[in-house]
Amino acid sequence: MKQPIIGYHQDEQGDWVADLACGHGQHVRHHPPMTNRPWVLTVSGRQDHLGSFLDCKRCEEPSSF
Repeated sequence: MKQPIIGYHQDEQGDWVADLACGHGQHVRHHPPMTNRPWVLTVSGRQDHLGSFLDCKRCEEPSSF
């Protein structure tokens, strides 16, 4: 399910995590050639991607009741 990025924080290893509108987080690492996200390395790059949509895998998981 696509969710907009509303903010960022760093995890305990210093990797950036996008805070999504749904309340979940998703890592946004820059590890070429597998993941190419150079924008995550700068403040302006992260600010430029606020409001961008990411697929939230946790929202797609079936709920367990």
